[in-house]
Amino acid sequence: MEKKTCSTSLAVKTSHVLPPDTNSYGTLFGGKLMAHIDDVAAIAASRHARKPVVTASTDSVDFLAPVKEGHSICIEAFVTWTHKTSMEVFVKAVTEDLRTGERRVCATAFLTFVAVDEDGKPSPVPEVVPETDHEKKLHELAAVRAKQRIERRKQSKEFAQEFGTDYPWNSRGK
Repeated sequence: MEKKTCSTSLAVKTSHVLPPDTNSYGTLFGGKLMAHIDDVAAIAASRHARKPVVTASTDSVDFLAPVKEGHSICIEAFVTWTHKTSMEVFVKAVTEDLRTGERRVCATAFLTFVAVDEDGKPSPVPEVVPETDHEKKLHELAAVRAKQRIERRKQSKEFAQEFGTDYPWNSRGK
């Protein structure tokens, strides 16, 4: 399988922030931003793998600045690291005041996607080759993030096992 550069997977989406997208403070709903992030990251992962992908995890979405009604939101995503069937995608969201031109990074996130075959089974992906200094930095630190993901997933499974499917307060005596 031929290796691919980070830039091969680059996906960009710009949207206008309209009133239905905002909360009572006139800023973009966090969930709406998260949906944009997942959408663009999935495109980047699919572009890299040239296969269907599923979201395996979102490490975090750090909201750094508000996105106001009437501004734009631009989401950029690209694959930073790969394993056998999985891909880490870095996402940066930039908000722009369309009147003044002021731009601010409003969120960053790392998501993991798994490529799947026609039967929905994990499928191999090409390695990624970083070229720029930023890409190299993200790539070099990816193994640490992957290890943290494994630990977090283990903890999530433990919580799922402990709490089960019932609402905790309904399971008296536990």
